[in-house]
Amino acid sequence: MRKPLIFLGLIALAVIAAFLVADPDPERLRALRDSLAAWRDAHPLALPIGFFVTYVVVTALSLPFAVWLTLLGAALLGFWQGLVLISFASSIGALLAFLVARYLMRDWVRGRLGPRLAKIEKGAARDGEFYLFSLRLIPVVPFFVINLAFGLTRMKAWKFYAVSQLGMLPGTAVYVAAGAQLGDLNSLPGIVSPGLLGAFAALAVFPWVARAALRVWAR
Repeated sequence: MRKPLIFLGLIALAVIAAFLVADPDPERLRALRDSLAAWRDAHPLALPIGFFVTYVVVTALSLPFAVWLTLLGAALLGFWQGLVLISFASSIGALLAFLVARYLMRDWVRGRLGPRLAKIEKGAARDGEFYLFSLRLIPVVPFFVINLAFGLTRMKAWKFYAVSQLGMLPGTAVYVAAGAQLGDLNSLPGIVSPGLLGAFAALAVFPWVARAALRVWAR
């Protein structure tokens, strides 16, 4: 019963958001951004804390909104504050999902993931922490699948957290940089600014660079 209620609430939020940004007028979008920034300035602690808790919950529940939260958080908080909060929130949320899968939902996870779980268990047994690091660095497997599947492996929780924190950091930095550039956007022509174009280019190139780096490391 709880899951349908969660998804109904998320659908309602999506509809409200659609109405808020339905008008493509840049002035309207800037006004929305400025109102959020004004609320941030008026509540300098409430916004970061609320965002951090929300991100942990979204990650722990394996809800598919982490990327959008990353961009939004970076736009509101800036690069460095956004990077620190998102890096730790995503890792803590992943650890919570890992622990829930290990101690509370083993049978459900095994039945839900099926063949994907067997592949991850085999890779973890063969390469251990390096396998987890490669999955975190190159997102070929959804992060929520990694969180749940590794809960059924023999990897210690502290190792899972440490490797996840390190492995997700480069990709998180790229997305946070893109979100921070979007937060500084003042007009539609600003989309072609060097900073924003560079952030989008980094998003496109990062998986290839990470793959090459992993091959060098493996050798």
